[in-house]
This record gives sequence, C-alpha cells and structure tokens, in this order.
Amino acid sequence: MTRPFLLSALLLLAVGVSAQNSAMAPAPAAPALIKNPVSSGLRDILPNRQKNTIAAIESMPADKFGYKPTPEQNSFGHLVAHMIETNNLLCSKAGSVPAPKVEEAKESDSKDKLVSALKASFDFCSDTLAKMDDSKLGETTEVFPGRQSSRAWASLVLASSWADHYAEASMYLRQSGILPPTAKK
Repeated sequence: MTRPFLLSALLLLAVGVSAQNSAMAPAPAAPALIKNPVSSGLRDILPNRQKNTIAAIESMPADKFGYKPTPEQNSFGHLVAHMIETNNLLCSKAGSVPAPKVEEAKESDSKDKLVSALKASFDFCSDTLAKMDDSKLGETTEVFPGRQSSRAWASLVLASSWADHYAEASMYLRQSGILPPTAKK
C-alpha cells in the first residue's frame, strides 16, 4: 500500500467510527422553555442596572449635579430627573399598572432628593416587574404622548434605557474625573 492510500483509508475509518458513535449517542435534550421570557428577562436585568446606576449617581458630588459637558447638553441633574421619569413611565407601561403619583423630579432638586426619587423609581420597577407576566405584552398602549405601541415595545425600551442611562451617567462621571462603578476593581 502506498502512503497516501493508507492515510486516506485511516481517515475514512476514523470518520466512519465517529459517525457510528454519533448515531449511537442519545439525542441532546430539548432546551427548557422559560415561562414569561420577557418579564423574566427584565427581572433578571434589573438588580444589576439598579445597583450600578444608583452607585453612579451617588458617586457624583452634589455640587456637580449642575455640570454640563457643553452648554448645549443637559445637566447631570437633568439626566437623573429623566431617569426617574423614564423608570416610572416605562415600568408602568410594560407592567400594565398605573404610574406612581409622585412629585415631578427637577434638575434643580438637591442630590439627596434626586437620589431618593431615583431609588423609589427603581423600587417601583422592582415591585411592578415582580408581578408582571408576558400575557399583556401584545396589548397596545400610549407609551409616550401621541405614541401608541405594544407593552412588549415598552419593555424593550425600558431595558435599553437602563443601559443607556448608566452609560450617560458614566460619561458625566469620567468627564468630572470620577471612575464609574463598573470601571472600579
């Protein structure tokens, strides 16, 4: 036998044994289905987003809540007030519950007041999402004034806003010479 023929025969034998072993192996189990995958996903994402976002806001000194990277941009306090409003609105829309009756947060509010209101908005989200299931995600609701969309859409926007808001807060912190919570060792 020539050397190339021997190598080819061994390769064919190896492939045949491998195929035979694959045929005898039990089929992999089907992956388990997750009940309420969207609401479960939001519940899984929330604790980390809540912890990091609150830590970022608490990291900014009180005298920097008026900080604007450029005159055209919003202040850090405005960003926090926006986070509060967004949490209350989108958690209510995604979870099909009324938004809490709270005093509107203003960018000029003190750091303590804004941090307290931000924590309360995340607590509202936590309470709402704990009771949420996916059965109403197909319902249409007015998510924003004049904007009809599904509760599923509101859920997706909610999750993306948590990431977006933390990223924005991190940029403000870095521009102020402060390391964001997730960048610390």
